[in-house]
Amino acid sequence: MAPQPLPLSRLLLVIFLAAGSTTGTAESAGGEEVSILLELKNSFAIPPTNINQFSSWSPSAASPCNFSGVTCDAANSVSAINLAGLGISGAIPFSSICRLPSLTKLSLGSNNLSGELASDLRNCTNLQHLDLAFNSLSGEVPDLSPLSGLRILNLTQNSFSGKFPWNSLSNLIALESLSLGDNSYDPSPFPMEVTKLTNLYWLYLSVCNLHGKIPPEIGNLTGLIDLELADNFLSGEIPPNITNLHNLWQLELYNNSLTGNFPEGFGNLANLTFLDTSMNQLTGNLSELRLLNKLVSLQLFYNDFSGEVPPEFGNFKSLVNLSLYNNRLSGTLPPKLGSWSEFNYIDVSTNFFTGPIPPDMCRMGTMKKLLLLENQFSGEIPASYASCSSLTRFRINNNSLSGVVPVGIWALPNVNIIDLQINRFEGPITKEISMAGSLSQLYLANNQFSGDLPPEISEATALVTIDVSSNQLSGEIPTSIGKLKNLSSLYLDNNQLSGQIPDAIGSCSRLSSLSLFGNSLSGPIPASIGFLPSLNSLNLARNQLSGEIPVSFTSLKLSSLDLSNNRLAGKVPASLSIDAYNNSYAGNSGLCADHVSFLRQCSSPDGGGSSNLRTTLIVIVVVIALALAGSGLFIFIRRRRSASTGELRRLSPKDSWDLKSFRVLSFDEQEIINSIKRENIIGKGGSGDVYRVVLSSGTAVAVKHICNSTYVSDRRDGQSTIALLSGGKSSVRSREFDAEVRTLSSIRHLNIVKLFCSITSEDSSLLVYEYLPNGSLWDRLHSAAGKKLVALDWGTRYEIAVGAARGLEYLHHGCDRPVLHRDVKSSNILLDKDLRPRIADFGLAKILHSAPPAHRDATTQVLIPGTYGYIAPEYAYTWKVNEKSDVYSFGVVLMELVTGRMPVEKEYGEDKDIVRWVAGRIRSRESVMGLVDGRITAAAERERAVNVLRIAILCTAGIPAMRPSMRAVVYMLQEAAGTHCAAVAAVADGKQGPQIEPLVD
Repeated sequence: MAPQPLPLSRLLLVIFLAAGSTTGTAESAGGEEVSILLELKNSFAIPPTNINQFSSWSPSAASPCNFSGVTCDAANSVSAINLAGLGISGAIPFSSICRLPSLTKLSLGSNNLSGELASDLRNCTNLQHLDLAFNSLSGEVPDLSPLSGLRILNLTQNSFSGKFPWNSLSNLIALESLSLGDNSYDPSPFPMEVTKLTNLYWLYLSVCNLHGKIPPEIGNLTGLIDLELADNFLSGEIPPNITNLHNLWQLELYNNSLTGNFPEGFGNLANLTFLDTSMNQLTGNLSELRLLNKLVSLQLFYNDFSGEVPPEFGNFKSLVNLSLYNNRLSGTLPPKLGSWSEFNYIDVSTNFFTGPIPPDMCRMGTMKKLLLLENQFSGEIPASYASCSSLTRFRINNNSLSGVVPVGIWALPNVNIIDLQINRFEGPITKEISMAGSLSQLYLANNQFSGDLPPEISEATALVTIDVSSNQLSGEIPTSIGKLKNLSSLYLDNNQLSGQIPDAIGSCSRLSSLSLFGNSLSGPIPASIGFLPSLNSLNLARNQLSGEIPVSFTSLKLSSLDLSNNRLAGKVPASLSIDAYNNSYAGNSGLCADHVSFLRQCSSPDGGGSSNLRTTLIVIVVVIALALAGSGLFIFIRRRRSASTGELRRLSPKDSWDLKSFRVLSFDEQEIINSIKRENIIGKGGSGDVYRVVLSSGTAVAVKHICNSTYVSDRRDGQSTIALLSGGKSSVRSREFDAEVRTLSSIRHLNIVKLFCSITSEDSSLLVYEYLPNGSLWDRLHSAAGKKLVALDWGTRYEIAVGAARGLEYLHHGCDRPVLHRDVKSSNILLDKDLRPRIADFGLAKILHSAPPAHRDATTQVLIPGTYGYIAPEYAYTWKVNEKSDVYSFGVVLMELVTGRMPVEKEYGEDKDIVRWVAGRIRSRESVMGLVDGRITAAAERERAVNVLRIAILCTAGIPAMRPSMRAVVYMLQEAAGTHCAAVAAVADGKQGPQIEPLVD
């Protein structure tokens, strides 16, 4: 029997009941999802500034669809959660999140989330979009194969480690965007599973510890728009199949070990807009790039390219940034280069370019940086740049340029560095320089500039450095120079200046280096110079200065002083009559000093004095000879006795000791020797035990005791200085002692520890230093005792950084010959009572001078110069160190100051240190700020810390030549005191490698 239709009344009742049943189910589901989301919220710590973002998350809500950051589907079920960038912290409760049955998108990026990725994530099987980037998630990434619907996966910049489950990607065939970079995975070859994900349009695998070659199968990913494989260990050639990626918009391969040429057909990548293959070992010419006319940014620096820049580059109408520095390129630059678009910067430094400077790169008025250093450019500066008011850096030093500098160059309002050194420029420095309101560094040395130094230069009040040495300037030094309150370095040497040194120069209160030698200056030395509080280096030699050395000079703490070849007369102040200034007074016949061998005596002995003196000397010599003979016999007997008993011989006042003083002393050797007792030891290490000695005057000094025996190692403060001992009983201790004495005895610098004297005997050596009561920087940052003290605020950390940098700058640039420290680390930066820094421990500095690796043998000790975590990477394959090795180590110290972390920590992963850890976490402004030590809380101070972090990254560049000099580091640190310097953007945009401008000195 056929079913009968329901009566209308019953049909309406059924429909009503069904609707009621459905509504009840939806309400029940909505309530459950509200509970799940509230569990999610309660698991997070939300910063007060963003708590209002969750005001709509109410327990009384019937549905979560009105919660901020939550999206629902047509059935009013949660389909997407977006809580990115809210600063939330805590672990992610996937056990709750994956109970949302319709969830397809989860975006929690750019927060402070931590913990591991729980295996519960595998239950979120409907996920299509998972973004956990820029957090602090750690541990191994679990098997992701159950998430077969994923189209977007972003795990960039966390702290993941271990072996990445590349095999699980085989099941994620729907993936369109894959970003796994900036993590500390175990080393692996390029994952072939990725080359099978043919739906990919975005692939980011930078800083993934990838090794080996890029497989030719990369050409299978024809849909790729973005391919980033930078900062890995990839080698071999760029595979020819990469030319199949016709949709490619961005290609980033920088900082690998790629070799060979650009493959044939590379120019067919017609959509390529951003290309960066810098910091590799690529060769050949650039002809394959001539058809890439959509390029906006081209970064090829630090390779081995040769040949000419294709003329087609002059027709690239979108080109904004061009970096070709440190290659072997030659020929002329295309005349129309950079003239079509809003050109930003060009850097072609350190090549072999010739011909004129292209005239129209600032045609649109947007150019900021013109960097053509160290080439063979010729001709004049194009007049067009005189009106390029956007310029901030104008550096064309070390070329063959000539002519008169266009007047407008001096008046550029935003330029902070004008560097025209080592060219053939002539004509005057014009008064228009008064309008250069942002100019901080003016380098004009080694040209043919003439005329006066204009008084209007004093209106450029931002000036920190003026170097116009080795020119043909004449006239007097303007008295207005005293208005430059920020001036740190003034070099006017080797000119034709005359007249007196203006007294007003003493108003330049920040002046640390003053060099006026090789002029025709006359008259007295102004006493005001002696009151300059920061003056470190003073050279007034080869002038016609007369009168006495001002008494005020006794308050100066100079590392370098030269007053030679003048017409000075009178008595040299006692504090300046020291061996360190042996050659500082030569050629001044009127000068005298008491008790100093290199100057005539101020007072002559009476008639019988000479005979009496000779008699006295003879008696002294006889007494000393007898004493030496007796003490030698005593030492021999005592050594025999000590050897037979096996006891450690203590220092004895009866030994024959030789004291050499390097400063005015208020104690004698006996007072020091009597205090070398076990209870006075304050430090132990391979380079010698250190004692704290309180003198009878109440002053404390530090004494390092070095026995002339075999060196093994130095392990202190959780660090290990590396020593390789190859046998034999060499006099390494003696060499170390001699090295430290030679290095420190002639140094006078506020930021280098003072050496008062050395006291030596046949088998023991003592070095007496100033005592610094606050220990080392390592102690204050990392030791348990240090952490119990008041935390170092950013202002103090910054001053420590600047002071230590100045000390190293002096060692590298202020001595007759550069002094390499070779063991720069935070435990060798000591702090005085006001927490001002002193560079210390120069024992390792000269060991390799005595026994370089090339001359080691069975009886020679070889010391690897440095300490784990601080050693520059190139030492592993060059066995050589230079100034840039110290710069690298100092960069590590800067990272310690900014992050509060140690150079080596377990969290960094195997074979990793703070340098790679920092590099692996810099991809956004939020992540950069997350690197700053949590004990630095003020927002402005955290900004300044980021500025210093950028400098640290420059210092720790993998290629030594990319690192700045210490002189440049000091300047950059001074510049970084502000909160808006360009350094912030350079780090925060995540392009710390290719965006860094070279600092060539």
